[in-house]
Amino acid sequence: MPFSPTTHRLLTASQFGQLLASTRKRHKMTQAAVGTRVGLSQNRISHLESHPDEISVKQLLSWCSALELELQLGERDTSAASNPAE
Repeated sequence: MPFSPTTHRLLTASQFGQLLASTRKRHKMTQAAVGTRVGLSQNRISHLESHPDEISVKQLLSWCSALELELQLGERDTSAASNPAE
C-alpha cells in the first residue's frame, strides 16, 4: 500500500508533543533512538514529549528530520471565523 502523507493542524504545544510521541511510535522508534539522532538523552526526549513548549527550534528541526516530518508554517485562514453568517 503506498504511503499517503498526513497533515496535522497544531494549535497547542500539547498537541505537538502528542504528535511527536505518536509519530515516534508509528515509526517503531524508542525515545533513546530519537535521542541519539537529535543529540539528547532518552530522559530528555521523554521530558520534551510531555513538555513540548521547552523544545528549541534547533531540537525541533532535528526531531522532525529524525521522524521524517516536514515542518510547514503558514498564515491561518480566519475568514470563516470572522464571517460566521456565510
